[in-house]
Amino acid sequence: MKILGIGNAIVDVICKVEDKYLSDNGLIKSTMKLVDEIEFQKLLSTLKIEDTVSGGSVANSIVGLSQLGNKVGFIGKVSDDDLGQKYEDGLKKENVDYFYTKKKEALSTGTCLILITPDSERTMCTFLGTAGKINKNDVDINSIKKSEIVFLEGYLWDEGEPKSAFDKAINNSNKAAMSLSDLFCVERHKPHFLDLVKNKIDITFSNEQEIMSLIGVKKFNEVIEFGKQLKKILIITRGDKGSIAINEDGVTECGSKKDLKIVDLTGAGDLFASGFLHGLINKLTTKESLEKGTEMSSKIIQKIGARLT
Repeated sequence: MKILGIGNAIVDVICKVEDKYLSDNGLIKSTMKLVDEIEFQKLLSTLKIEDTVSGGSVANSIVGLSQLGNKVGFIGKVSDDDLGQKYEDGLKKENVDYFYTKKKEALSTGTCLILITPDSERTMCTFLGTAGKINKNDVDINSIKKSEIVFLEGYLWDEGEPKSAFDKAINNSNKAAMSLSDLFCVERHKPHFLDLVKNKIDITFSNEQEIMSLIGVKKFNEVIEFGKQLKKILIITRGDKGSIAINEDGVTECGSKKDLKIVDLTGAGDLFASGFLHGLINKLTTKESLEKGTEMSSKIIQKIGARLT
């Protein structure tokens, strides 16, 4: 298997809202907020659902890799309920091997409200449910060892059981990649994430805001210096400024695509990671891998949701 993703198994519930809806409910645009089931249901009761999709950041990346013709798998914890079954069926339909056997859990399957405002930004409210209870016993060691790369998400990392799953995956992987996921995650777990990026992860995906927060700098040239000293692969997306890869070979840049009809930014980073990892495992150059990531993210932001088909 080329790549195994391990992440929060979350069913995405996509809704369109006005900016006022965010301010009325104390939500900060373009961020992710963790909510309990009561708050989740309260918000949901006021919204019109546009679409429901098997989601989660790394799962989106893995589906993108599958659609590009790569043999991939995924591990994520769901409950044996209606949403859990929908989640599993959604992955199987995309030719993703699902290395998890669901059972009835104390908490229901995780769900994420994706609120899209008229400027195409997305604000997320996540009820992790049983996804956030993943532990080392949920992680199939054979599938990890048989994968060229294990791809993890920052959203998954948390003290206790999720950390044990994360550590087991990294310690048994041939090569480990990680997405920093969200500024909220970075600020919540900064010392731990910094340790992971410096000492345990081979490939890190980040946006400009996340990496600058992680290493505590104000200027982007300081990020480049950090990346050079890291001697690993650091991939940074910079919105309309394009993307950049820093590794032992130096710094490679790629411009963004212009004149796109942006509809929804959900999944832009996830599909960028799909394209870059596709390039990496198929022996494309760093520049070609960045271009593939840019192509994939450009396609996804011109449609609703985080799936190309």
